[in-house]
Amino acid sequence: MNKLNVPNQTMRASSLSILSLLAATAAGFSPPPPLARIHGSSRTSLSMALTLYGSPGSRSPLVNWAALELKLPVQAGDLSKNPHPFGQIPCLTDDNDVMVFESADEKGISGDARSAAVTSWIAWANASLDPICFLETPQGKVYDTGLRNSNRRIDRLDQLLAKSKFLVPGGFSLADVAVASYLLYVIQFFPDVDLYSKWPNVVKYMKECAGREDYGKAFGENVQEFCLQRLGEMEKGPGKEKKIFGMF
Repeated sequence: MNKLNVPNQTMRASSLSILSLLAATAAGFSPPPPLARIHGSSRTSLSMALTLYGSPGSRSPLVNWAALELKLPVQAGDLSKNPHPFGQIPCLTDDNDVMVFESADEKGISGDARSAAVTSWIAWANASLDPICFLETPQGKVYDTGLRNSNRRIDRLDQLLAKSKFLVPGGFSLADVAVASYLLYVIQFFPDVDLYSKWPNVVKYMKECAGREDYGKAFGENVQEFCLQRLGEMEKGPGKEKKIFGMF
């Protein structure tokens, strides 16, 4: 953990690996099937009920948000009994002791277009968005965010969100959980960053996602309130903000 309390990229990627499994399991939100119905012998499959080992200061709330949106029963695990071989978090287990903590096999994912799009966005969040949001030293310590500067990928994201409320046709999905979580983490750790002047549609999207009931349940009402307040201040423009301290 670095001085900003931002886990390094390897630890952040663990959450999205688990999210990929949940995405493949539920194939979006139409409707969420039992986790035991994942098909394909090459895939890790989970069954009810789920136990999430994590903490509010880690990337565990990202996984919890996804599970809440999918109406999947998840209970908090005792960290002293975390089964992860290296004691890291997040770690997800089910009642059959199937454990996911590092990488979810993405072979055999449903050919459904929506499911494929969701999985693609989760992969994009991990491979492309993460290194933009969090700039790291060679030692893996986060020192700033790349969102202070113009970026063609975020430019494109803003263009897409000008035409669509969410990332995948059909409504809110785990794609939005992945992408919005990273974007919202940025304003928690770097609250002075201004996104609205460059990407107004991204800010509108972030507000929409942060305002969801299950986001507040997963990350905490104080985090939700802070994010919504900060995003609202961005929309008002320079000089309208209250003094910013950040969440951490």
